[in-house]
Amino acid sequence: MKKQFIGYLVPGLLGVLFIFSACTQEKVVNVNPVCFEKDVLPIFISNCTQSGCHNSLDRENGIELTSYATIVSNGVNPGDYKSSKLYRVLVSVGEELMPQKPYNRLTSEQIGTIALWIEQGAKNTACASSTCDVSKVTFAKTVKPILDRSCNGCHAGSAPSGNIDLSTHTNVKRYVQDGSLFGSINHDAGFVRMPDGAAKLPSCEVSSIKEWIRLGALNN
Repeated sequence: MKKQFIGYLVPGLLGVLFIFSACTQEKVVNVNPVCFEKDVLPIFISNCTQSGCHNSLDRENGIELTSYATIVSNGVNPGDYKSSKLYRVLVSVGEELMPQKPYNRLTSEQIGTIALWIEQGAKNTACASSTCDVSKVTFAKTVKPILDRSCNGCHAGSAPSGNIDLSTHTNVKRYVQDGSLFGSINHDAGFVRMPDGAAKLPSCEVSSIKEWIRLGALNN
């Protein structure tokens, strides 16, 4: 474990907005290295590449955020998250804030992950594991974290993309039953590939969801 400085955001206006200012607190926390492919890229894919936004087709304002190369070329200063434009728009207010409504603002945990990744050098790390253990998959500890990380920037909130909400077990079970959840994440023919405009989920995550479905897609 290494120690790393990270600015934690201070709740501001009405207790729900975050302010990037001199009021930002500095705090030392113990953290493991942030993995770009596993921890950072899914945040951008899920929250920034919706239709009309920063995907490879629409490229709103000429900005694409679908890969390491496109992300670091849009305002990332390795080793200095505070001066990175990409970080600043995540903690801004008004028209500068990203994502814009109707999509949800990133959580403080997601913003902290991106800030730590930048502070640690904004490296293109894959962090692939040599093993994939699917023997203890559950909805709460396995499936929902994958969906929250890679899907629910689009498929949750007040205006979920395609009117598909994957934020609860009940809703997810509907798309398990019609085959579209696995068909989409596995990029099977006849299904809309998800995440939209991005690479397939890591094979272990696909296998974990497949095993959870095989076991009955329980709310466990």
